[in-house]
Amino acid sequence: MRIAISGMSGCGNTTVSTMVSQRLGYPVVNFTFRQLAAEKGVSFKDFCAMAEKDDNIDRELDSRMVEMARKTADSVLGSRLAIWNMPDADLKVYLKASDRTRAVRICKREGGDVEQRMAETRARDAHDSARYMRIYGIDNTVTDVADLVIETDDKTPEEITDIILKAVCTKREK
Repeated sequence: MRIAISGMSGCGNTTVSTMVSQRLGYPVVNFTFRQLAAEKGVSFKDFCAMAEKDDNIDRELDSRMVEMARKTADSVLGSRLAIWNMPDADLKVYLKASDRTRAVRICKREGGDVEQRMAETRARDAHDSARYMRIYGIDNTVTDVADLVIETDDKTPEEITDIILKAVCTKREK
């Protein structure tokens, strides 16, 4: 079974993808802009600016992730565009959270001021969404391709993982 998990920054994509993969014993694929920037020896901020001008950066990252996820029969792909880039995934999950919740989570992970993080996150979301539309024709705010949309504001990663695992069991029974 291949599971694709998407959502905006701070929704829990990485945490939940990792937890789902651990509980199922599946490999997780969550290759990020941060990792690709580090691999290329460029700061994350500079790398994001480069991606605004070079569509091949997104294409490289996305194609590498899908290729990694397809190497095994079972995998969990976690990325902003996983549910769109792996349309044949057996289960496509989209995680949602309010701007404030996402900013608080990012602050816990990276530090900083909540209001500043919220402004940065909104700006990054707008840039990312425009880039995804330009490169792929994907509106990453329209989640109709998802089998399951989970509001994560008031849920722990464990609760979200349990919801996804229940959906996995349901899919397996069909």
